[in-house]
Amino acid sequence: MYTVSPVPLGGNVRYDRGKGACTGQKEGGDKDAVFILQSGATIQNVVIGADQAEGIHCLGPCNIYNVWFEDVCEDAITIKQSSGTSNIVGGGAKGADDKVVQHNGGGHVKIDSYCVQDFGKLYRSCGNCKTQYKRTVAISNVIAKNGKLLAGVNSNYGDVATINTGSNSYSSLKSVCDTFEGNNSGKEPKTLTKNTKNSNCAF
Repeated sequence: MYTVSPVPLGGNVRYDRGKGACTGQKEGGDKDAVFILQSGATIQNVVIGADQAEGIHCLGPCNIYNVWFEDVCEDAITIKQSSGTSNIVGGGAKGADDKVVQHNGGGHVKIDSYCVQDFGKLYRSCGNCKTQYKRTVAISNVIAKNGKLLAGVNSNYGDVATINTGSNSYSSLKSVCDTFEGNNSGKEPKTLTKNTKNSNCAF
């Protein structure tokens, strides 16, 4: 595990947690991440290898530039900021059975110029976290291939996904945006709408 303070890290080097680190869809924590980014930190031009359970955890607003995930295990990126904006620009991920970006904290996430392939969800606002927030996400200039869902948000908490469909490219994508009824009890959230434009899903 590497902890990144507000200093860029790069070099297009591959990082992982060693053989056998991926245990499938078993929920992990900070101890399972390849990188932990402190508030204000930037990581760029690195490759996250397949041997990991969790990729990058952002403890506060962070910048993730041109980071590539060879084969996502549980989640690629987990956003834990209570407020502020995290930027995910460039790079991409493939092989995510469930989520690429898991937004557990609050604030805003910007996903731009990203490539995602063979995935469950590109972005998901946490549906059952103990502490819930209103969360927003903006998705633009994304190439999405063979995926189930681009963005999932909790309408009962006021989440909003703004998706610039005109700038995105989709191939075999089942849904652009779904809404859910989130909770703070740990229960599986109920799906409310699928691939429907509304006040929570702008696309």
